[in-house]
Amino acid sequence: MKRNRLGWLLGWGLLLGTAQVSAAEDERNWTNVLKDQYYQGKAIVESDSVITVDAPYRAEDPALVPLKIVSQMPQTKDKFIKKITVFVDNNPYPFVGEFELGPESGKADLAMRVRVNTYSFVRVVAELNDGQLFMAKKYIKASGGCSAPMGADLDAAMKRLGKMKFRVPEQVKTGEANEIQLFISHPNISGMQMDQVSRTIKKSHFVRSVNVTFDGKPVLTAKTDIAVSADPNFRFFFVPEKSGVLKAEITDASCESPTSRAVCTSGNAYSESYQINP
Repeated sequence: MKRNRLGWLLGWGLLLGTAQVSAAEDERNWTNVLKDQYYQGKAIVESDSVITVDAPYRAEDPALVPLKIVSQMPQTKDKFIKKITVFVDNNPYPFVGEFELGPESGKADLAMRVRVNTYSFVRVVAELNDGQLFMAKKYIKASGGCSAPMGADLDAAMKRLGKMKFRVPEQVKTGEANEIQLFISHPNISGMQMDQVSRTIKKSHFVRSVNVTFDGKPVLTAKTDIAVSADPNFRFFFVPEKSGVLKAEITDASCESPTSRAVCTSGNAYSESYQINP
């Protein structure tokens, strides 16, 4: 009995040690590469006190993983989250997007769908207007999100390229944070996917910038990359004080390599406007 118990304890200890090593390896790309690449010499507080991440532990579709970023503080003129940067540590190209906000957001909440290529932490870094950095993360089990095949009809998708639509509340309220959703028609080709018709790998072609304004004033400014899913949609908030025009402008780009931005070609610009009448 003692021998069996000793064997069980040794086995459990080995399993625990393996799990700890595995967890350390999951952090390796962030610790050894990404942190210095994007935040060299800066202190980052890992905490859920400023921002939290909501995502499934096991993704049903690795090319369409729902991601919700929820702020734990209001956006005020004195103190607000001015930038949110999203990474998927173990993706071939870990940078997902950088989103600039302001007090006019009311809430620094975001939602989108992302590609997760292998088991990885999804990591969100929030920068306050005073320069402080806070980080939250969520571990996701997924496989093949960046190389998942494109839809069968790429030609049809390309014909819809750049079309956008806003979804706004039935009654927009002045002085309050209103939830807005922006839908973008774009295949967001990763450069690692096989075309199901031609059986060839298409060069990356993705939405590179998103700029949402209200009567010319910034609401959401984003730099995005291949880890954002096909047909991107972003959910965000803004506080209108009067009637005005909500406008979205996007640009896309193509890059020779899915994992390098050294050689890229700027694509086209697209825009869509929506009249807000509180």
